[in-house]
Amino acid sequence: MTTVGELGETALIERIVERVRRASPLQTMGGRVITAIGDDAAAWRVAGVQAATTDTMVEGVHFRTSTASWADVGWKVWVSNVSDIAAMGGSPFAGLVTLGLPADLDVSNVDALYDGVLEACAVYGTELMGGDIVGSPVPFVTIAMTGVCSATPLSRSAARPGDALAVTGPLGGSRGGLLLLESGAELDTPARQALALAHRRPAARTDAGVVLRRVGVRCAMDLSDGLAADLPKLTKASGVAARVEIEHVPVADALRSEFRPDALRMALGGGEDYELLFTGPSDLVQAAVSEVPGSAVIGEITEGPVGRISFVAGRGEPVSIEVEGWEHLR
Repeated sequence: MTTVGELGETALIERIVERVRRASPLQTMGGRVITAIGDDAAAWRVAGVQAATTDTMVEGVHFRTSTASWADVGWKVWVSNVSDIAAMGGSPFAGLVTLGLPADLDVSNVDALYDGVLEACAVYGTELMGGDIVGSPVPFVTIAMTGVCSATPLSRSAARPGDALAVTGPLGGSRGGLLLLESGAELDTPARQALALAHRRPAARTDAGVVLRRVGVRCAMDLSDGLAADLPKLTKASGVAARVEIEHVPVADALRSEFRPDALRMALGGGEDYELLFTGPSDLVQAAVSEVPGSAVIGEITEGPVGRISFVAGRGEPVSIEVEGWEHLR
């Protein structure tokens, strides 16, 4: 076992640079990259509107190595940024990785983390362009990512009363996977394996973002913190309210199989599914739903107290559901 403290910063950076260069040749970026990892700064040619985002994952807050491998962590933190770009209807391009590492962390864990990042790079056609390393009492990973959007990116502030409200796919899988992994349950059924995979290796909906942009939808955001936490953000940004028809919320099949009594509540409150929540005139939303398998209309944007979310069932009877999404600093 060799720790990062024993290896030292310079040797660790050289190790990472070599690993990235072997796995991610710059020719794949269509000649846009001028300088990349290993230089003082990355430089690339751009066209159109750029989008930028950043996200951080801290051990003990966002992940535990008892429930996720270091490769899983690398995948997930990269994909969470890809998802933000997808929510703008954009195409992710390149990212930078900042690591905070304790001196006693085994170097093999850093290797595995970058394996996960580079797997995600390959799947989503993105480039790891550089980064930074600092000493830290606990491990953390920060990604800063750029992408390219159309002249009018999708925005969470564009919802209007009367818009249909929809999601691009089933919800709650990641939450179910986390609960299984934390419980130490055997992953001995296809449903349990699917839930664990949904938590460890979520997918960003870049495909759906492209469809939304093409059909003319203008309002979207990704569901990183859960529908119950993220929908109020959209309604507040747009100055509207919303009604959710709980019977139409798509719940992951594996979640229903393993957590039937609580499946709907978990689907409403669970985070890290990275599906897209979107709104628009009914005809545009229906056009998008027809092209995105698994998507569903779940309600409507309404007038009313800004940010208010009403859950209804059956023929519109109000229901009370105690759910909370993820929120930091609480």
